[in-house]
Amino acid sequence: MRTDELIAVLARSEEAVMPHASQRRFAIALGWGAFGTTLLMAILLGVRPDLAEAVRLPMFWVKLAFPAALLAAALVAVLRLSCPGVRLGRVPAMVAAPMLAIWLLAAVVLLAAASGERDALILGHSWRSCPFTIALLSVPLFGAALWAMRGLAPTNLALAGAAAGLLAGAGGALIYALHCEEMAAPFIGTWYLLGMLIPAVLGALLGSRLLRW
Repeated sequence: MRTDELIAVLARSEEAVMPHASQRRFAIALGWGAFGTTLLMAILLGVRPDLAEAVRLPMFWVKLAFPAALLAAALVAVLRLSCPGVRLGRVPAMVAAPMLAIWLLAAVVLLAAASGERDALILGHSWRSCPFTIALLSVPLFGAALWAMRGLAPTNLALAGAAAGLLAGAGGALIYALHCEEMAAPFIGTWYLLGMLIPAVLGALLGSRLLRW
C-alpha cells in the first residue's frame, strides 16, 4: 500500500481513539510482563535469604535505584518511539545519567580500595552468570513491550526495539536484585549494565522484523 492510500484509509476511519490509549496499552503489557519476570525469578532463583538485613544497607537501595532509573528512562523512550513524529527530547540524557552516576560511584570505590581488592569488587562471585541471568529474566518483559509497541505505530524500528530491550533489561535487573547478593558499585556498574544491554542490543537487531506494521 502506498503512502497516499494509507492516509486515505486512515482518514476514512471514524473510530475515536481513547485518551491515553498508548499508556493504557503499556500499563497492561508491562504489568503482565513484570508478573512473568517475577514469577520466573521466584521459580529459578528465589529471593535472597538475608533480604530483611540487606534492606538496611544503603548500597542495596543504590542497586535498586540504578535499574529503576534506567527503567523509567526506557519507558519514556518506548512511549515516544511508539508514536510517529514524536522526538526523544531529553531521553538520551535520562539514560546516560544513571550510568554516569554508577560509574562515578564505582570509580570512588575502586580508588579507595587496596589494589589487591579491586578485582573482587569488579568480579564479585557471580560475574559469569549475572548478565545472562538478567537477560533471561527480561524475556517476559521484552515480549510484553514488543506486543505493546506492535499495536501502536513505531517508525524507527531499530531504535524502538532497542528501547523495548532496555526497558525489559532494566526490569529484569530490578527483579534480579532481590536475589543477587552482590553489593559493590563496580560490579553493578559493569555486570548489571551488561545484562541490561544484552536485550537492548537484541531489540535493536530484531526491531525491524518484530515491530514492522
